[in-house]
Amino acid sequence: MTQIVVIGCGVVGAAIAYELSQVPGLNVVVLDRQPPAQAATGAALGVLMGVVSQKVKGNAWAMRHASMQRYRSLIPELEALTGHSIPVNRQGILLVQFAGNLTAWETLIGVRQQQGWQLELWSPEQVGDRCPQIATARVTGAVYSPQDCQIDPTALTLALVAAAQQHGVEFNFNTTVTGLDSSLPECSHPASAERLTPLQRCSQLQTTTGKLPADWVVVAAGLGSTPLLASLAAGTDPSASPSLQICPVLGQAMRLKLNEPLGDRSFQPVITGDDVHIVPLGSGEYWVGATVEFPGATGEVAADPDSLQQVMTGAIALCPALANATLLKTWSGLRPRPQNRPAPVVERLSGYENILLATGHYRNGVLLAPATAEKVKKAIAGNP
Repeated sequence: MTQIVVIGCGVVGAAIAYELSQVPGLNVVVLDRQPPAQAATGAALGVLMGVVSQKVKGNAWAMRHASMQRYRSLIPELEALTGHSIPVNRQGILLVQFAGNLTAWETLIGVRQQQGWQLELWSPEQVGDRCPQIATARVTGAVYSPQDCQIDPTALTLALVAAAQQHGVEFNFNTTVTGLDSSLPECSHPASAERLTPLQRCSQLQTTTGKLPADWVVVAAGLGSTPLLASLAAGTDPSASPSLQICPVLGQAMRLKLNEPLGDRSFQPVITGDDVHIVPLGSGEYWVGATVEFPGATGEVAADPDSLQQVMTGAIALCPALANATLLKTWSGLRPRPQNRPAPVVERLSGYENILLATGHYRNGVLLAPATAEKVKKAIAGNP
């Protein structure tokens, strides 16, 4: 059996474990220093802005397209296998516009039609008619994406873990990876004109619960990826720096409750405008978020109450009835944003033949988890 070790059990790591669990001949072990769906996953809103994204080509669109396709079968598949309920809002996403012309959106609608997806351009009058909870005085139009959705990230992750366990995946929580042992194979990948140095191979992981052999290592540790890669670099060259820098970007959100649902009870899409998301949860409850807070000069980032208040102010400006809502809770989490390169990072670690990076998804971890898992599966198992 080929031993696969996945480091990290947020939604991305759990999706990778589940997809790999369906490949014969693989023994999959997942390690995490805390229980599943913590960190960035536990703070995410799960708004899947795939079709309504302005990405139309290249890897950015290909991954969105692959994920949206996979989600159509993945959710019922997981629910049938595990008996878990995964809350999904399939009433679409309404992206409200407040300024500028809508030509770019008209172009996108045509592109999406050619790609097999649907978008609708609404006038301010249509917005007010379909979603009377929205204050339309400043609205210039809206884009409605009926095929995009919102998924509860924690429920999804726990279902992925349960399904993977049923397929034999071993999960070791409260386990920290302290180092990776690597070596230079004598016969594998000799130096050539194209590659001046041969590739190293990770043979085992050092953890707080002992050593673990590995044929493949998948780093899906989010913000934990940088220190892990730093220890790997230090093991080969004390002066080396990690090949990937991932920075924390904090996001805050809140859960609100109204006596009555916003607008039409029978039509409760996710509403977003000015980068504020209003996510219906049923029974008059809503998630509202999220802030985007970058580190200061020291590299640290702390939740700023004023930033959260600005999000609430924006949400009330969008849907004034939220001013009467009761605040049930607030929470925050750190998103992993790659430095000086696009997100996410899904590739082989430079210099190593058996370490894959699947990290740095920034604000799109839930959206891109299925596509990331498929890329990792193909890298390890090809196209079975």
